[in-house]
Amino acid sequence: MTLRPASAVDIDIVRDRSVTITFDDDVVAVYPVKALRAGCPCASCRGWRERGEVAWPRPGMSDEVSIGHAELTGAWGLSIDWSDGHSTGIYAWSVLRDWWDRGLMGELVTDPTPGPSLDDPR
Repeated sequence: MTLRPASAVDIDIVRDRSVTITFDDDVVAVYPVKALRAGCPCASCRGWRERGEVAWPRPGMSDEVSIGHAELTGAWGLSIDWSDGHSTGIYAWSVLRDWWDRGLMGELVTDPTPGPSLDDPR
């Protein structure tokens, strides 16, 4: 999987509803807060999904969530502190844009298909 470069030029956050990002090519993408939380790209959440488990809400957790705090992570993404205490995922612009282009279908983070190994003579 090759992600195209993407940059955000404007971000609007409605803490309990959505994150709206205007990308550098004027595409405006609206991400529901619950979809972002469920698709968290951190290692723990990815691990749960890889094992076929739900990353959020975990058993015994409320399915209500909002953004407590958000900040830019360098020039390449957004860090979100969630109302449920979770705060380790970084949402890269290129990943968010890819997800938008796919109609918010599938996982937010899709792992690339493994290529041939370095020992493969092809």
